[in-house]
Amino acid sequence: MTTATFKYIDQSTYQGKPWSKVDGPGTSFALKDHQRTVTSLRGQEDQFSTENSGFAVYNHPANEKRFAEDSAIRNGYYAEVESMLRSRLPGKVKKVVIFDHTIRRRDKNSPRQPVQQVHVDQTPGAAVTRVRRHLPEEEAEELLKGRYAIINVWRPIENPATDFPLAVVDWRSTFPSDFIAVDLLYPSRSDAYKDDDDRGKEKLPDENTLQSKEGYEAKGETFAVAPREGHRFYYVKDMRPEEVMLLKCFDSAGEGERLGKKGLAVRTPHTAFVDPQTPESAPGRQSIEVRCLVFYE
Repeated sequence: MTTATFKYIDQSTYQGKPWSKVDGPGTSFALKDHQRTVTSLRGQEDQFSTENSGFAVYNHPANEKRFAEDSAIRNGYYAEVESMLRSRLPGKVKKVVIFDHTIRRRDKNSPRQPVQQVHVDQTPGAAVTRVRRHLPEEEAEELLKGRYAIINVWRPIENPATDFPLAVVDWRSTFPSDFIAVDLLYPSRSDAYKDDDDRGKEKLPDENTLQSKEGYEAKGETFAVAPREGHRFYYVKDMRPEEVMLLKCFDSAGEGERLGKKGLAVRTPHTAFVDPQTPESAPGRQSIEVRCLVFYE
């Protein structure tokens, strides 16, 4: 257990609905630092699941090791992820649709830095949009009648994630009022019908345009998280490449949702953070996060 700084949205710094840009820094709001205790999951992994806390950790080595070739990831690792989800997730999985992935290799000159803000990748509305976007219309509408979820599969690459580790918040320590919908802005362009997903295409920041929405349009929605003293943070200290963490972003059967079941986790706030125990010699964090639509029987 250690104490670390976590960055939450500062609700006093924006007016109207807040927004952020998908392709790099640029938001209508500021972040505020809060000190919180964070506990390592080592030795107690079996007490947490995607059903009760919203996250789970497994020892599950991948055949892919370097994640250097996009084709190898899509043609090989995606299949590994689907197989792992089918075997590890509670309940009977009917269908898995992997819709994107992001690789981050921490280098001060890289636009793809670990995200230091407590957040959730999708709101319920954004989850519905994802289903309709990645599946044929008739199939999507049928699947939306049942239970569906968005699960992110996160793992370190090449070396342990000692530098800028990933922290998660136990869903059971959150309240619905903690979650603040944020418009996700995408670059406006005429060829959007060919390629309208800018995740993983981050640009180095331009100080002159950070606060401007010019050239952007709202096409997604995420949750920022308001600070709360009672949030319980966890991480896997020195998480290894053979380990994976499953992060639930949304579950239509979660408590309070349309098919809601009491006690079933809806979502998992998460963030990168600076572990004060990290040695200066630790290599920069490298990680891959695969985002998946999961449909249940």
